[in-house]
Amino acid sequence: VQLQASGGGLVQAGGSLRLSCAASGRTFSNYHMGWFRQAPGKEREFAAAISRSGGVTYYGDSMKGRFTISRDNAKNTVYLQMNSLKAEDTAVYYCAAGTQVVSSIRSPFSYAFWGQGTQVTVSS
Repeated sequence: VQLQASGGGLVQAGGSLRLSCAASGRTFSNYHMGWFRQAPGKEREFAAAISRSGGVTYYGDSMKGRFTISRDNAKNTVYLQMNSLKAEDTAVYYCAAGTQVVSSIRSPFSYAFWGQGTQVTVSS
């Protein structure tokens, strides 16, 4: 499956952004989907994940209450709504797709396919 992330940009602290990730090539509903982020000089960090049907969601601790992941299987797209953004949310955000959970859905090893990343910059 090919993944194309979009929606990043520059936003002031306290603002909102919605990231989108369009999938193509395979049956989208066969994949659990995730968002990860990586800030300069830091390791890749789990942000959010969603089950194949969209019925179950998972969030990183610092994202709970501010980020919402959703998916539209008819449109082959997963979204990440980010509210109350902080300067520390600045990172490249990657969407990812997987069919098997390895240890945890929060682990990058649970994802075989990755998008190219979209930059999110939050100014303080």
